[in-house]
Amino acid sequence: MAFDIQFDPELAQRYNATGPRYTSYPTVAELTEDFNELDYRRLVALSNGNTLRRSLSVYVHIPFCRSLCYFCGCTKKIINGAEQADAYLKRLHKEIQIVASLYDHERTVEQVHWGGGTPTFLNHAQLTDLMGALKRNFNLSTGGDREFSIEIDPRGMASEKIALLANLGFNRASFGIQDFDDRVQHSINRIQSVDETRRAIEDARQYGFKSLSVDLIYGLPHQTAESFSCTLDTIIDIRPDRVSVYNYAHLPDLFKHQRLILKEDLPTPEEKFHILGMTIKRFKEAGYTHIGMDHFALPDDSLVKARRNRDLHRNFQGYSTKRNCNLVGLGLSAISKIRGHYSQNYKTLPRYYAALDANRLPIWRGLILNKDDVVRGDVIEKIMCYGRFEFPELERRHGINFREYFSSELQRLKSLEDDGLVSVYESSIEVLPMGRSFLRNIAMNFDSYLFNAKTKGTRFSRTV
Repeated sequence: MAFDIQFDPELAQRYNATGPRYTSYPTVAELTEDFNELDYRRLVALSNGNTLRRSLSVYVHIPFCRSLCYFCGCTKKIINGAEQADAYLKRLHKEIQIVASLYDHERTVEQVHWGGGTPTFLNHAQLTDLMGALKRNFNLSTGGDREFSIEIDPRGMASEKIALLANLGFNRASFGIQDFDDRVQHSINRIQSVDETRRAIEDARQYGFKSLSVDLIYGLPHQTAESFSCTLDTIIDIRPDRVSVYNYAHLPDLFKHQRLILKEDLPTPEEKFHILGMTIKRFKEAGYTHIGMDHFALPDDSLVKARRNRDLHRNFQGYSTKRNCNLVGLGLSAISKIRGHYSQNYKTLPRYYAALDANRLPIWRGLILNKDDVVRGDVIEKIMCYGRFEFPELERRHGINFREYFSSELQRLKSLEDDGLVSVYESSIEVLPMGRSFLRNIAMNFDSYLFNAKTKGTRFSRTV
């Protein structure tokens, strides 16, 4: 099914609420410290016996950066030199050993993703040793369809380091850009030239990376539709395989460093809507397929193929392929998804270190899903990934009568149907082209946690 997309600024104003991005359901706001290491070990043991979910996807979090980007909402720590990361890497290697020993070694790791922070902050020896630890302890795939990706900061990125990453087995990379406008870059403390970015991307192509992605952000201080259009000109000329265009979430109460960004310097909601509408139009005209929300990809990219094959899903890195893999999170704040249930590591270095120094897994919190969580998560993922689902399929899988189970939700969808965002048929729901910009708003109607006492205090980003 081809996904068309339309944008209406008037509807954007009306639906510009706060809400989850649904990289998981339930969201991380619902994770609880009642979940512990024994729960994690039990889930892994059960997953080893599940023949339908044998493959693994491994996420490794490197929290270090050389400088602070004022917009950032990631778990990170600013340090001066790579040698200051040695203490962290020592514990990370230990966590790899402990965690890998829990999984049957026959289980193949089909996906590896290093995120942060800035994974390429590490020096050559550290990068080599870390990949070596993964290879020794896990059964990493050597097949042509493996996806080993890393987040790259193009600033000061030497060709030799990109060559090393290729030799270590990485075949996919994402490059943080945000915006090329000088004034915007100075206001967010991230100075990055077009030339060094283009050079890093071209180096990755030269060394055989199969898929390259860039990250942009709209809604940054001093950003205008005119200035961002110049950034889009450059990106379309570079022509990466994938593009993510995130909505800046200004949450200074949650991230104190965001107070360095003055609210009065942020674009107005009207200007943001203009930027978003223009961005959608430009990438569509440039031949990119809209995957969903803020992701675009060229027609021959694996994300497009995964959606066509009904193998697309959402995880904590956004849209991803290979939906049947169990997600193994390693490092500070990393999240795992084992047998559909979630766990998360500690978010502070002292607690992360203390757990591993005591030969314990650094599990901070997690959640064992109930049947309602599973049913609703299935619906929400289909909205976010495919924009259409059939009631009979869900009824067979979960043993429910869809119209009875979701009678209240179907009633709430009537106003969205009146606005031309969705069509509710006798036995299916379809997101219409106008609704493609409001997937989060549509999915929120099926979120049973959204208005409970706990989640009310959670600060979500704006949906548009």
